[in-house]
Amino acid sequence: MNLFNHFREEIAGHIKTLSDLGRLPAGLDLSALAVEPPRDPAHGDVATNAALVLSKAAGLKPREIAEMLVDALKAAPHVTAAEIAGPGFINLRLDPAFWHARLADVLEAGPAYGQSRLGDGVRVNVEYVSANPTGPLHVGHCRGAVFGDALAALLEKAGFGVTREYYVNDAGAQVDVLARSAHVRYREALGEDVGEIPEGLYPGDYLKPVGAALAARFGDSLKNQSEAEWLEPVKRFTIAAMMVLIREDLATLGITQEVFFSEATLAPDGRIDHALDVLTSKGLIYEGVLEPPKGKAPEDWEPRPQTLFRASQFGDDTDRPLKKSDGAWTYFAGDIAYHLDKYERGFARQIDVWGADHGGYIKRMTAAVTALTDGAATLDVRICQLVKLTRNGEPVRMSKRSGSFVTLRDVVEEVGKDVVRFMMLTRKNDAPLDFDFAKVTEQSKDNPVFYVQYAHARCRSVLRLAAEQGFATARVDLARAPVERLAHADEVALIRRLAQWPRVIETAALASEPHRIAFMLYDIASDFHSLWNRGKEDPGLRFIQADQTDVTLARLALLQATCDVIASGLGVLGVAPAEEMR
Repeated sequence: MNLFNHFREEIAGHIKTLSDLGRLPAGLDLSALAVEPPRDPAHGDVATNAALVLSKAAGLKPREIAEMLVDALKAAPHVTAAEIAGPGFINLRLDPAFWHARLADVLEAGPAYGQSRLGDGVRVNVEYVSANPTGPLHVGHCRGAVFGDALAALLEKAGFGVTREYYVNDAGAQVDVLARSAHVRYREALGEDVGEIPEGLYPGDYLKPVGAALAARFGDSLKNQSEAEWLEPVKRFTIAAMMVLIREDLATLGITQEVFFSEATLAPDGRIDHALDVLTSKGLIYEGVLEPPKGKAPEDWEPRPQTLFRASQFGDDTDRPLKKSDGAWTYFAGDIAYHLDKYERGFARQIDVWGADHGGYIKRMTAAVTALTDGAATLDVRICQLVKLTRNGEPVRMSKRSGSFVTLRDVVEEVGKDVVRFMMLTRKNDAPLDFDFAKVTEQSKDNPVFYVQYAHARCRSVLRLAAEQGFATARVDLARAPVERLAHADEVALIRRLAQWPRVIETAALASEPHRIAFMLYDIASDFHSLWNRGKEDPGLRFIQADQTDVTLARLALLQATCDVIASGLGVLGVAPAEEMR
């Protein structure tokens, strides 16, 4: 139960009743009506802006509407007070029985608590990572990988039908450079002294096994061929090897994607021609000459006729070229075809997760998707900013294996999958993130992954201890616990926090912001640890009271519910809940 949706429906019902009585106009637009937790819990349990958003259309002052609604809401079940605050906000206070019933909701659903039908099965394509297949994934890819995977899980939790996709950038100059780099390692594997890797090629040691595999597959048959002869077979072989490496890197983070789409197939399969035919039929492609770039034009810039897409008609800053000077398609033409292909596969909602250096590409791509589908499809691009790696505040050195960067696998092998995944979601995706190897493994409140895991482990520890002492701790028993015995303010505060979980799932999914889950888990952990510390100060608040079975069972029910919500949230983040801390 999303309690805030429940009260929104309740308030909407009262507005309709007031309209039927002629006290409010009929047909008022309720789309801006919000019901949410008050910013300050001291103000109540539920707050609404109903009077403020209806005032103009109703032709009444906000407080006049608020007074009408307050009179009706005071009689609603479980409402102990309805108060007007400020210019017309309404705050509701709820009785303990309401919160005890929410605890029963959690216990009944278990870790599935918060599962929503909001998405109604709507299909969403989440494309993330999509790194060039030229080497192992680095820490920058790591953040996008974790964000995209958690976003996909969040959308699934909210009821959407999600497909996880990787766009393999296996066309263009960078994969030719990869093939040349692998050919050097191939010659090295055959016994040739290749010396220093030539400038402009990929120097990492990760290509040595590829060179050896090429030698095993082709023998010395490629050695005396011209580049024109060996380039294509070496390129395909090496791309396949790199994708195996990338899949293995992703597996260390617990990531599996259903679709791997090859860019190199777009032109041969006619998809680019098809996409441009669609745009041509709409009158959106023409031959023209672009104005020079604003500011200082590049030295090689020259005005020349080009095949252009009318991107400026759809919110872009300028029209965009689709062909290079040599007649080859631009990357943009391929990306247009790829996004049309996604739409034709049934994905009217598309989410792309891109790196920090791709922000300037968003307008043209969203313009293309709008133009191709006449606005029937939406493209939501999420940028993941850079990750700064440090150790006790000092920059982390590069990896020899990669040649130029710290690999994703280096990070996971040092601190573990769960730490990496949680910490990558402790900031909004478009904010820079600092990742200090020392801080992310320290056992303190300042380390959010430890703090949350410690809360779950403490709950599990008490439940095990209670079982050893003969208390019934099975879920079926705790679901019947006399939870009305939970009366202390800190106990009720924790229940109130847990009851917000369904709303957090839905609002985070609508905003495409999985970091909200990490924040919520930290808040739950904080409330739980506060309650734990109260028990240290006051023995009467400890979870196990040997001579009070009812109180103990009620508190064990609260512990189980806390475990369930933390486990539910960690599941969205792709993190395993800790049973104990070592």
